[in-house]
Amino acid sequence: MLKDITFGQYFDSKSVIHRADPRVKIVLLVAVIVFIFLAQNYWGLLLSALFVLFSMIITKIPVKMYLKNLKAVLPILIFTAVINAFYGEGEVLFSIFGKLNVTTGGLSHAGFMASRIMLLIIISATLTYTTTPNDLTDAIESLFSPLKFLGLKTAVHTIAMMMTIALRFIPTLVEEAEKIMNAQKARGADLESGNFKEKIKALIPILIPLLFSSVRRAAELADAMECRCYNSGEGKTRMKQLRLHFRDLVITIFTLCFGAGIILLNIFL
Repeated sequence: MLKDITFGQYFDSKSVIHRADPRVKIVLLVAVIVFIFLAQNYWGLLLSALFVLFSMIITKIPVKMYLKNLKAVLPILIFTAVINAFYGEGEVLFSIFGKLNVTTGGLSHAGFMASRIMLLIIISATLTYTTTPNDLTDAIESLFSPLKFLGLKTAVHTIAMMMTIALRFIPTLVEEAEKIMNAQKARGADLESGNFKEKIKALIPILIPLLFSSVRRAAELADAMECRCYNSGEGKTRMKQLRLHFRDLVITIFTLCFGAGIILLNIFL
């Protein structure tokens, strides 16, 4: 299941979203997440799903790449749905321990919350799928640039670099965990059978090597940055300057129209 996690990877497909300003993509992603949370009914959720589906199509990235992320977080989706199934009004379908009632309203609420989480995961993956690490770092640094007036000139670039490295290390750590699991299985380790407690104990031989591997990779990265005279952005220049274009305006207007639609559906439905 770990190999299904594609969040943090970049896929070059030359779409209009790929060519958009990364600063605009970050701001609009935050706005879309807020709009999806503002959706209070299924009509708003349907509009959100259409918007996310349209975004997936114009990125020209295979749909299976987005669905892999959903497969990886399927246990979280199921857990969220089960928890929310106990909250709601309506006809009682069945009871657990005589106190926890699953109602029709609870099932509706569970489906609504699970669908919302799926949309959030898909739209969030769009950012890393369509933005290179360098562009992402420059965009975060540019958005945090007002902090320079507070005496945090060097910290702005450092924070942006740390966030980007952490995001981009996700696929690497997933691949490393997959290799460690295969090595443990080859040595006869049983990582799948047993009860919940036994499965947790079986993760210890995986987590410890993964921790050491992460520390080793971090040390190697630090040495490589020092060898290249990395100086936390002091006097740093960019080969590629970030500039807004007409396509960024079109994407912004389209996103704002989506948000306006969510608000109108909440008011009139």
